[in-house]
Amino acid sequence: MPEKSTARLLAESFHYARQWIAKGQGVAIATVVGTSGSSPRPPGSTMVIGSDGRVEGSVSGGCVEADVIHAGRDIIDGAPPALLNYGGAEANRWGVQLACGGSLAIFVEAVHSLSSPAGTFSADLLDRVVRGMDERRALALLRTLDGAGHAVVADGLMVPESDRVPPEIVSGAGGPESDRCFRLEDGTGQIWFWQGICPPVRLIVIGAVHIAQTLTAMGAAMGFETIVIDPRGGLATPERFRDAELMVEWPDEALAELQIDTRTAIVTLTHDAKLDDPALGVAVRSPAFYIGALGSRRTHAARLRRLQGEGVEEQLLKKIRGPVGLPVGAVGAQEIAVSILADIIAVRRGAPLAVREDWWSPARTSALTDESCVAGSEGEFS
Repeated sequence: MPEKSTARLLAESFHYARQWIAKGQGVAIATVVGTSGSSPRPPGSTMVIGSDGRVEGSVSGGCVEADVIHAGRDIIDGAPPALLNYGGAEANRWGVQLACGGSLAIFVEAVHSLSSPAGTFSADLLDRVVRGMDERRALALLRTLDGAGHAVVADGLMVPESDRVPPEIVSGAGGPESDRCFRLEDGTGQIWFWQGICPPVRLIVIGAVHIAQTLTAMGAAMGFETIVIDPRGGLATPERFRDAELMVEWPDEALAELQIDTRTAIVTLTHDAKLDDPALGVAVRSPAFYIGALGSRRTHAARLRRLQGEGVEEQLLKKIRGPVGLPVGAVGAQEIAVSILADIIAVRRGAPLAVREDWWSPARTSALTDESCVAGSEGEFS
Protein backbone atom coordinates (compact mmCIF):
# COMPACT_ATOMS: atom_id res chain seq x y z
CA MET A 1 0.00 0.00 0.00
CA PRO A 2 1.57 3.36 -1.02
CA GLU A 3 2.24 5.93 1.68
CA LYS A 4 -0.46 8.56 1.91
CA SER A 5 0.41 12.22 1.43
CA THR A 6 0.32 14.66 4.35
CA ALA A 7 -2.69 16.38 2.73
CA ARG A 8 -4.64 13.14 2.42
CA LEU A 9 -3.80 12.07 5.98
CA LEU A 10 -4.97 15.46 7.25
CA ALA A 11 -8.23 15.27 5.30
CA GLU A 12 -8.97 11.77 6.55
CA SER A 13 -8.08 12.68 10.13
CA PHE A 14 -10.33 15.75 10.18
CA HIS A 15 -13.19 13.75 8.66
CA TYR A 16 -12.86 11.20 11.45
CA ALA A 17 -12.75 14.00 14.03
CA ARG A 18 -16.08 15.37 12.77
CA GLN A 19 -17.64 11.91 12.86
CA TRP A 20 -16.49 11.30 16.42
CA ILE A 21 -17.78 14.66 17.61
CA ALA A 22 -21.15 13.97 15.96
CA LYS A 23 -21.30 10.74 18.00
CA GLY A 24 -20.70 12.64 21.24
CA GLN A 25 -17.00 11.97 21.69
CA GLY A 26 -14.33 14.42 22.70
CA VAL A 27 -11.50 15.02 20.23
CA ALA A 28 -8.00 16.46 20.49
CA ILE A 29 -5.89 17.61 17.54
CA ALA A 30 -2.12 17.15 17.68
CA THR A 31 -0.03 19.00 15.07
CA VAL A 32 3.70 19.04 14.40
CA VAL A 33 4.59 22.74 14.61
CA GLY A 34 8.37 22.54 14.55
CA THR A 35 11.26 20.20 13.78
CA SER A 36 15.03 20.33 13.72
CA GLY A 37 17.59 17.84 12.58
CA SER A 38 16.27 14.49 11.42
CA SER A 39 12.53 14.17 11.99
CA PRO A 40 10.11 11.39 11.00
CA ARG A 41 7.23 13.70 10.07
CA PRO A 42 7.26 17.26 8.62
CA PRO A 43 5.59 20.32 10.15
CA GLY A 44 1.84 20.23 9.57
CA SER A 45 1.57 16.49 10.17
CA THR A 46 -1.55 15.91 12.24
CA MET A 47 -3.08 13.26 14.46
CA VAL A 48 -6.58 13.32 15.95
CA ILE A 49 -7.29 11.58 19.25
CA GLY A 50 -10.74 10.44 20.38
CA SER A 51 -11.88 10.21 23.98
CA ASP A 52 -12.45 6.48 23.43
CA GLY A 53 -8.77 5.99 22.54
CA ARG A 54 -9.16 5.90 18.76
CA VAL A 55 -6.45 7.64 16.75
CA GLU A 56 -6.11 8.72 13.12
CA GLY A 57 -3.07 10.29 11.47
CA SER A 58 0.52 10.45 12.66
CA VAL A 59 2.97 12.92 14.19
CA SER A 60 6.09 10.74 14.25
CA GLY A 61 7.37 7.35 13.27
CA GLY A 62 5.81 5.92 16.42
CA CYS A 63 8.33 7.04 19.04
CA VAL A 64 6.17 9.77 20.61
CA GLU A 65 2.62 8.77 19.65
CA ALA A 66 1.81 7.07 22.96
CA ASP A 67 2.87 10.13 24.96
CA VAL A 68 0.96 12.50 22.66
CA ILE A 69 -2.18 10.35 22.94
CA HIS A 70 -1.91 10.42 26.74
CA ALA A 71 -1.57 14.22 26.69
CA GLY A 72 -4.44 14.53 24.22
CA ARG A 73 -6.84 12.58 26.42
CA ASP A 74 -5.90 14.78 29.39
CA ILE A 75 -6.64 17.88 27.30
CA ILE A 76 -9.99 16.43 26.17
CA ASP A 77 -10.81 16.03 29.88
CA GLY A 78 -10.13 19.71 30.57
CA ALA A 79 -6.38 20.26 30.75
CA PRO A 80 -5.16 23.37 28.87
CA PRO A 81 -3.62 23.17 25.38
CA ALA A 82 0.00 22.04 25.46
CA LEU A 83 3.12 22.52 23.38
CA LEU A 84 5.08 19.28 23.72
CA ASN A 85 8.80 19.33 22.94
CA TYR A 86 10.73 16.12 22.31
CA GLY A 87 14.50 15.87 21.92
CA GLY A 88 16.91 18.82 21.89
CA ALA A 89 17.69 21.36 24.61
CA GLU A 90 14.08 22.56 24.96
CA ALA A 91 12.55 19.12 25.46
CA ASN A 92 9.88 19.04 28.15
CA ARG A 93 9.00 15.36 27.73
CA TRP A 94 12.12 13.84 29.24
CA GLY A 95 10.85 10.27 29.28
CA VAL A 96 10.54 10.04 25.49
CA GLN A 97 13.49 9.92 23.10
CA LEU A 98 13.57 10.38 19.34
CA ALA A 99 15.39 7.51 17.64
CA CYS A 100 16.32 9.82 14.76
CA GLY A 101 18.23 12.15 17.10
CA GLY A 102 16.35 15.29 16.05
CA SER A 103 13.79 17.38 17.91
CA LEU A 104 10.05 17.73 17.51
CA ALA A 105 7.46 20.24 18.75
CA ILE A 106 3.81 19.16 18.81
CA PHE A 107 0.87 21.39 19.72
CA VAL A 108 -2.17 19.65 21.20
CA GLU A 109 -5.60 21.19 21.79
CA ALA A 110 -9.15 19.90 22.13
CA VAL A 111 -12.08 20.63 19.84
CA HIS A 112 -14.82 22.51 21.67
CA SER A 113 -17.86 20.24 22.08
CA LEU A 114 -20.33 19.00 24.68
CA SER A 115 -17.78 16.37 25.63
CA SER A 116 -14.95 18.93 25.78
CA PRO A 117 -16.43 22.27 26.89
CA ALA A 118 -12.94 23.64 27.58
CA GLY A 119 -11.79 22.89 24.03
CA THR A 120 -10.16 25.82 22.22
CA PHE A 121 -10.53 24.65 18.59
CA SER A 122 -14.10 25.41 17.48
CA ALA A 123 -16.18 22.73 15.78
CA ASP A 124 -17.30 25.36 13.26
CA LEU A 125 -13.68 26.00 12.27
CA LEU A 126 -13.17 22.26 11.84
CA ASP A 127 -16.23 22.15 9.57
CA ARG A 128 -14.88 25.03 7.46
CA VAL A 129 -11.53 23.31 6.97
CA VAL A 130 -13.14 19.98 6.04
CA ARG A 131 -15.51 21.63 3.54
CA GLY A 132 -12.61 23.50 1.96
CA MET A 133 -10.57 20.33 1.59
CA ASP A 134 -13.55 18.49 0.10
CA GLU A 135 -13.86 21.30 -2.47
CA ARG A 136 -10.10 21.05 -3.26
CA ARG A 137 -9.52 24.63 -2.16
CA ALA A 138 -6.14 25.93 -1.04
CA LEU A 139 -6.43 26.90 2.62
CA ALA A 140 -4.26 27.98 5.50
CA LEU A 141 -5.09 27.26 9.14
CA LEU A 142 -3.69 29.81 11.59
CA ARG A 143 -3.32 29.16 15.31
CA THR A 144 -1.50 30.65 18.25
CA LEU A 145 0.48 28.13 20.24
CA ASP A 146 -1.58 28.80 23.35
CA GLY A 147 -4.91 27.92 21.71
CA ALA A 148 -6.29 31.46 22.02
CA GLY A 149 -6.33 32.48 18.35
CA HIS A 150 -7.63 30.62 15.30
CA ALA A 151 -8.56 31.48 11.73
CA VAL A 152 -8.76 30.00 8.25
CA VAL A 153 -7.44 31.89 5.22
CA ALA A 154 -9.02 30.98 1.89
CA ASP A 155 -8.91 32.93 -1.38
CA GLY A 156 -7.02 35.71 0.38
CA LEU A 157 -9.78 36.20 2.96
CA MET A 158 -9.74 35.35 6.64
CA VAL A 159 -12.74 33.32 7.82
CA PRO A 160 -14.15 34.16 10.24
CA GLU A 161 -12.88 37.72 10.41
CA SER A 162 -11.26 38.26 13.77
CA ASP A 163 -9.57 41.16 15.48
CA ARG A 164 -7.29 38.64 17.19
CA VAL A 165 -5.41 37.86 13.97
CA PRO A 166 -3.10 40.77 13.13
CA PRO A 167 -3.21 41.70 9.42
CA GLU A 168 0.57 41.41 9.15
CA ILE A 169 0.28 37.69 9.91
CA VAL A 170 -2.03 37.10 6.95
CA SER A 171 -0.19 39.39 4.54
CA GLY A 172 3.28 38.31 5.64
CA ALA A 173 2.68 34.65 4.86
CA GLY A 174 2.04 35.25 1.17
CA GLY A 175 -1.33 33.54 0.84
CA PRO A 176 -2.56 29.94 1.10
CA GLU A 177 -1.20 28.77 -2.25
CA SER A 178 1.22 26.15 -0.98
CA ASP A 179 1.44 23.49 1.67
CA ARG A 180 4.19 25.32 3.54
CA CYS A 181 3.99 25.22 7.34
CA PHE A 182 5.92 27.67 9.53
CA ARG A 183 5.79 29.97 12.56
CA LEU A 184 5.24 33.72 12.41
CA GLU A 185 5.59 36.37 15.10
CA ASP A 186 3.19 39.31 15.25
CA GLY A 187 3.90 42.81 16.53
CA THR A 188 3.13 41.84 20.13
CA GLY A 189 5.51 38.90 20.17
CA GLN A 190 2.73 36.32 19.85
CA ILE A 191 3.73 33.23 17.88
CA TRP A 192 1.34 31.95 15.21
CA PHE A 193 1.56 28.66 13.33
CA TRP A 194 0.65 28.86 9.65
CA GLN A 195 -0.46 25.46 8.31
CA GLY A 196 -0.83 25.47 4.54
CA ILE A 197 -3.42 22.95 3.38
CA CYS A 198 -3.41 22.26 -0.33
CA PRO A 199 -5.28 19.46 -2.10
CA PRO A 200 -3.08 16.59 -3.27
CA VAL A 201 -1.80 16.68 -6.83
CA ARG A 202 -4.30 14.81 -8.98
CA LEU A 203 -3.16 12.66 -11.91
CA ILE A 204 -5.91 11.92 -14.44
CA VAL A 205 -5.01 9.24 -16.96
CA ILE A 206 -7.04 8.72 -20.13
CA GLY A 207 -6.86 5.07 -21.14
CA ALA A 208 -6.79 1.94 -18.98
CA VAL A 209 -3.75 0.60 -20.84
CA HIS A 210 -0.62 -1.19 -19.63
CA ILE A 211 1.40 2.00 -19.18
CA ALA A 212 -1.45 3.44 -17.11
CA GLN A 213 -1.17 0.59 -14.61
CA THR A 214 2.44 1.44 -13.84
CA LEU A 215 1.90 5.20 -14.05
CA THR A 216 -0.96 5.24 -11.54
CA ALA A 217 0.85 2.89 -9.14
CA MET A 218 3.93 5.13 -9.17
CA GLY A 219 1.80 8.26 -8.90
CA ALA A 220 -0.08 6.88 -5.90
CA ALA A 221 3.23 6.00 -4.24
CA MET A 222 4.17 9.69 -4.57
CA GLY A 223 0.95 10.75 -2.83
CA PHE A 224 -0.89 11.74 -6.01
CA GLU A 225 -4.63 11.23 -6.23
CA THR A 226 -4.95 9.02 -9.31
CA ILE A 227 -7.95 8.64 -11.62
CA VAL A 228 -8.23 6.45 -14.73
CA ILE A 229 -10.90 7.23 -17.33
CA ASP A 230 -11.86 4.72 -20.02
CA PRO A 231 -15.29 3.73 -21.39
CA ARG A 232 -14.04 0.18 -21.95
CA GLY A 233 -15.20 -1.61 -18.84
CA GLY A 234 -13.21 -4.71 -19.64
CA LEU A 235 -9.98 -2.73 -19.26
CA ALA A 236 -10.93 -0.33 -16.46
CA THR A 237 -11.23 -2.89 -13.66
CA PRO A 238 -10.25 -2.72 -9.97
CA GLU A 239 -8.10 -5.81 -10.43
CA ARG A 240 -5.91 -3.98 -12.96
CA PHE A 241 -5.92 -0.63 -11.14
CA ARG A 242 -5.62 -1.08 -7.39
CA ASP A 243 -4.28 2.43 -6.76
CA ALA A 244 -6.70 4.51 -8.83
CA GLU A 245 -10.28 5.66 -8.90
CA LEU A 246 -11.96 4.35 -12.06
CA MET A 247 -14.44 6.22 -14.25
CA VAL A 248 -15.96 4.00 -16.96
CA GLU A 249 -17.13 6.92 -19.09
CA TRP A 250 -16.21 8.80 -22.24
CA PRO A 251 -13.19 10.92 -21.29
CA ASP A 252 -14.56 14.32 -22.34
CA GLU A 253 -17.74 13.72 -20.33
CA ALA A 254 -15.82 12.49 -17.29
CA LEU A 255 -13.42 15.45 -17.36
CA ALA A 256 -16.39 17.82 -17.44
CA GLU A 257 -17.60 16.25 -14.17
CA LEU A 258 -14.27 16.64 -12.37
CA GLN A 259 -13.03 19.83 -10.76
CA ILE A 260 -9.92 20.32 -12.87
CA ASP A 261 -7.70 22.82 -11.09
CA THR A 262 -4.12 24.07 -11.04
CA ARG A 263 -3.01 20.96 -9.12
CA THR A 264 -4.28 18.57 -11.81
CA ALA A 265 -2.17 16.74 -14.40
CA ILE A 266 -3.84 15.04 -17.38
CA VAL A 267 -2.17 12.39 -19.55
CA THR A 268 -3.75 10.67 -22.57
CA LEU A 269 -2.48 7.19 -23.39
CA THR A 270 -5.06 5.44 -25.58
CA HIS A 271 -3.63 6.10 -29.08
CA ASP A 272 -7.29 6.31 -30.12
CA ALA A 273 -8.36 9.67 -31.55
CA LYS A 274 -11.97 9.00 -30.55
CA LEU A 275 -10.89 9.01 -26.90
CA ASP A 276 -7.78 11.19 -26.76
CA ASP A 277 -8.86 14.11 -28.95
CA PRO A 278 -12.09 15.03 -27.11
CA ALA A 279 -10.26 14.69 -23.79
CA LEU A 280 -7.48 17.01 -24.94
CA GLY A 281 -10.07 19.49 -26.20
CA VAL A 282 -11.42 19.74 -22.65
CA ALA A 283 -7.99 19.62 -21.00
CA VAL A 284 -6.44 22.55 -22.89
CA ARG A 285 -9.34 24.79 -21.87
CA SER A 286 -8.87 23.88 -18.21
CA PRO A 287 -6.39 25.24 -15.63
CA ALA A 288 -4.54 21.88 -15.43
CA PHE A 289 -0.84 22.52 -14.82
CA TYR A 290 0.23 19.59 -17.00
CA ILE A 291 -1.23 18.06 -20.17
CA GLY A 292 0.66 15.27 -21.92
CA ALA A 293 -0.21 13.01 -24.84
CA LEU A 294 1.35 9.68 -25.81
CA GLY A 295 2.35 9.34 -29.47
CA SER A 296 5.27 9.98 -31.79
CA ARG A 297 6.06 13.47 -33.07
CA ARG A 298 4.39 12.66 -36.38
CA THR A 299 1.32 11.28 -34.59
CA HIS A 300 1.27 14.35 -32.37
CA ALA A 301 1.42 16.65 -35.41
CA ALA A 302 -1.59 14.88 -36.91
CA ARG A 303 -3.37 15.16 -33.57
CA LEU A 304 -2.74 18.90 -33.40
CA ARG A 305 -4.07 19.40 -36.92
CA ARG A 306 -7.25 17.52 -35.99
CA LEU A 307 -7.71 19.65 -32.89
CA GLN A 308 -7.13 22.81 -34.92
CA GLY A 309 -9.80 21.59 -37.31
CA GLU A 310 -12.13 21.28 -34.33
CA GLY A 311 -11.56 24.94 -33.52
CA VAL A 312 -8.93 24.68 -30.78
CA GLU A 313 -6.73 27.79 -30.86
CA GLU A 314 -3.01 27.38 -31.55
CA GLN A 315 -2.14 29.06 -28.24
CA LEU A 316 -4.06 26.38 -26.35
CA LEU A 317 -2.34 23.62 -28.32
CA LYS A 318 0.98 24.78 -26.87
CA LYS A 319 -0.18 23.45 -23.51
CA ILE A 320 0.04 19.85 -24.75
CA ARG A 321 3.39 18.18 -24.08
CA GLY A 322 3.82 15.68 -26.87
CA PRO A 323 5.54 13.32 -27.12
CA VAL A 324 4.85 13.02 -23.40
CA GLY A 325 7.68 12.55 -20.89
CA LEU A 326 11.27 13.61 -20.38
CA PRO A 327 13.78 12.49 -23.05
CA VAL A 328 15.50 9.74 -21.07
CA GLY A 329 15.47 7.04 -23.75
CA ALA A 330 12.62 5.19 -22.05
CA VAL A 331 11.87 1.63 -23.18
CA GLY A 332 8.84 -0.32 -21.97
CA ALA A 333 5.90 0.62 -19.76
CA GLN A 334 7.87 1.07 -16.54
CA GLU A 335 10.48 3.41 -17.99
CA ILE A 336 7.86 5.34 -19.94
CA ALA A 337 5.89 5.84 -16.72
CA VAL A 338 9.05 7.10 -14.99
CA SER A 339 9.71 9.58 -17.81
CA ILE A 340 6.13 10.88 -17.63
CA LEU A 341 6.21 11.31 -13.86
CA ALA A 342 9.61 13.00 -14.07
CA ASP A 343 8.19 15.46 -16.61
CA ILE A 344 5.18 16.16 -14.38
CA ILE A 345 7.47 16.82 -11.41
CA ALA A 346 9.75 19.06 -13.48
CA VAL A 347 6.80 21.17 -14.68
CA ARG A 348 5.29 21.33 -11.21
CA ARG A 349 8.56 22.45 -9.62
CA GLY A 350 9.56 24.78 -12.46
CA ALA A 351 12.80 22.83 -12.96
CA PRO A 352 15.05 23.50 -15.98
CA LEU A 353 14.27 20.01 -17.30
CA ALA A 354 10.71 21.17 -17.92
CA VAL A 355 11.93 23.49 -20.70
CA ARG A 356 12.34 21.65 -23.97
CA GLU A 357 12.07 22.18 -27.71
CA ASP A 358 8.88 23.66 -29.12
CA TRP A 359 7.33 20.45 -30.41
CA TRP A 360 3.76 21.69 -30.49
CA SER A 361 3.86 23.18 -34.00
CA PRO A 362 2.20 20.96 -36.65
CA ALA A 363 4.49 22.47 -39.29
CA ARG A 364 7.57 21.47 -37.28
CA THR A 365 6.43 18.06 -36.08
CA SER A 366 5.13 16.90 -39.46
CA ALA A 367 8.65 17.25 -40.88
CA LEU A 368 10.17 14.97 -38.24
CA THR A 369 10.56 11.22 -38.66
CA ASP A 370 11.11 10.16 -35.04
CA GLU A 371 8.35 7.61 -34.40
CA SER A 372 8.90 7.11 -30.65
CA CYS A 373 5.82 7.67 -28.52
CA VAL A 374 7.63 9.28 -25.59
CA ALA A 375 10.15 12.12 -25.72
CA GLY A 376 13.54 10.62 -26.45
CA SER A 377 12.32 7.03 -26.11
CA GLU A 378 12.73 4.02 -28.32
CA GLY A 379 9.13 2.93 -27.88
CA GLU A 380 7.26 0.97 -30.53
CA PHE A 381 4.11 3.08 -30.59
CA SER A 382 3.29 5.70 -33.19
